[in-house]
Amino acid sequence: MGKLKRFYRKYLKQSLVLCALLALGMNLFIETMARHSLIVSLGFFLQYPAVFLFNTFIIFATYSIVLLFRRRIFCYVIISLPWLALGITNGIILLNRMTPFTVKDLANAGDGLSIATNYFSSGTLILVIIGILVSIAALVFLFLFAPKKREKVNYKRSIAAVLVIAIGFFGIWQVAVKTKTVETFFGNLAYAYQDYGVPYCFISTWLNTGIHKPANYSENLVKNIFNGDELNDKGVYQPKKSDQDEKYPNILFLQLESFIDPKLVEGFSYSRDPMPNFRQMMKEYSSGYLTVPSVGAGTANTEFESMTGISVKFFGPGEYPYKSVLLEKTCESIPFNLKYMGYSTHAIHNHRGAFYGRNKVFPNLGYDTFTSLEYMNNVVKTARNWAKDGLLTEEIIDAMKSTKGRDYIYTISVQGHGKYPTEQVLENPAITVTEAPSEEERWQYEYYANQVYEMDLFVKELTDSLSRFDEDVVLVMYGDHLPALDMTEESMKTGDLFSTQYIIWNNFGMKKEDKNLTSYQLGAEVLDQVGIHEGLITSYHQNYQGTSAYMRNLETLAYDMLYGNAYIYGGKLPFKKTKMKMGIKQIKIDKIVQIGDDYYIKGQNFTEYSKISLDGEVLNTIYLGPTILGLREKVNPEDVERMKISQVEKNKEILSTTE
Repeated sequence: MGKLKRFYRKYLKQSLVLCALLALGMNLFIETMARHSLIVSLGFFLQYPAVFLFNTFIIFATYSIVLLFRRRIFCYVIISLPWLALGITNGIILLNRMTPFTVKDLANAGDGLSIATNYFSSGTLILVIIGILVSIAALVFLFLFAPKKREKVNYKRSIAAVLVIAIGFFGIWQVAVKTKTVETFFGNLAYAYQDYGVPYCFISTWLNTGIHKPANYSENLVKNIFNGDELNDKGVYQPKKSDQDEKYPNILFLQLESFIDPKLVEGFSYSRDPMPNFRQMMKEYSSGYLTVPSVGAGTANTEFESMTGISVKFFGPGEYPYKSVLLEKTCESIPFNLKYMGYSTHAIHNHRGAFYGRNKVFPNLGYDTFTSLEYMNNVVKTARNWAKDGLLTEEIIDAMKSTKGRDYIYTISVQGHGKYPTEQVLENPAITVTEAPSEEERWQYEYYANQVYEMDLFVKELTDSLSRFDEDVVLVMYGDHLPALDMTEESMKTGDLFSTQYIIWNNFGMKKEDKNLTSYQLGAEVLDQVGIHEGLITSYHQNYQGTSAYMRNLETLAYDMLYGNAYIYGGKLPFKKTKMKMGIKQIKIDKIVQIGDDYYIKGQNFTEYSKISLDGEVLNTIYLGPTILGLREKVNPEDVERMKISQVEKNKEILSTTE
């Protein structure tokens, strides 16, 4: 301890100098973790010194707070921890997906922890927990025993210094933006982090949220967007209820997780075609490339765009509307608009119902039902513990049969999800990689290609079933984003990391019309092809796409609907939150049976996520089959008749309870 004190007095007494050196080293560490290379990080410093030093100053400004305290070593460590956490977390995330770490990811922390075992071994997670506990113990030790400044803090001088640095921070930030050293709009989040530095971009994802208020925002500005008959005599849009769904087909969307053509990636060859059925359908039905808003992750944002027709680029960088505005209010969407026409609306997802908060968001998007993994039986898992997609055929058909009229069904698959193993995990795979740049990539792409192959078989099974259905059906299929496989624009034959492919399959002979679209245009295009023009955003895309103010006016409409005064609706949103039912099939209790001291509940449509509950408390339950559950704890016999069945997801959230 004596040596530490002498070292501190000799070298570390000049606090601002030390702050600058620590900031420089910390920024180098953060960029090295992001780029997974010290050499590449140093190259970034040499190529863009102004950007690197700007990010260093951001970190330096936070270190300057130590001037206000005597326990400076302890303060240096405390301030360093968030920056270290940022660097390490971002580095780990970029090993598993292609989108960097943002403040918005903190809102998804619960979702991330729920699937941590799909990415990391139990041993790794235990080591992380041990590391956290050791760090806490070390902090306590530092607080108690680390040397502190002998002299009292001159608060007038220290506060003045901190204020000068703070003012300098805001001034330098403005100069960096005005001189285009950094940008405030991130067209590609991954590239922005590489070009403008991790600290600046991470903070920007915190400061820049929602949709910015348009210049000269007013009622006239909003209403003058339209020059046709989209608005009523009062110059506003008011949806009208009708019962005309029988004139139109069932409309199905199938969003395929991380689904692309593996043959579009340079440097790989396969023993057979991984997606022969999808490829053949692209030749027979309307198809093309689909520009999606994310790469390697971000499924919920592709959903948002295709359901609402609104681009997520209008929001803050890395923002998920599911985790922000859609938790609070409704939004015009295809489900809402089709409900006005008499359609029933369903969402299906073979993963956790609470993931991305879908069980809370979907009522604000107009869904009548949501069938998630917790309501499904006969679930088969991949080697990476994701549910396979084959069971979705039955779920989709059941949803269509559950109503007399037409249905809109939005299905989100999960089988293609990463992480993709760097070692062999599949025995006797249907497809083998015959050529790859490296051994690790061979196993990653072999695993991925086999998931695509099985998803392609599911697509064939689904379309075969729908072709026999006695109602007209349109099925839109597309990949939500590229898989997290370290792809680059140079490695893609398309030259684009944001392009997947789509097909508009049907069972009644629609004309083939090929074109490239964005995911926020897809819904309007499909509806246009079947003759539906209901909905303000839908008609906007159908009538104004290609005009000079197309994107600017779309952003104005999005702001007005979600954050503004709803001028376009006459000042009040016409869409009311639905009373969404979880699951298509009714879960019910037929009778409660007592055998000795044990109770068993017989009923219908139980799953492995069905739990016996009493007054909102989940009881210890054993799943014995879709018609019987066993109670594994003692209850008061007088309470037995009040027992119910709750569907409880992985993180213990109750999704629904029988009445």
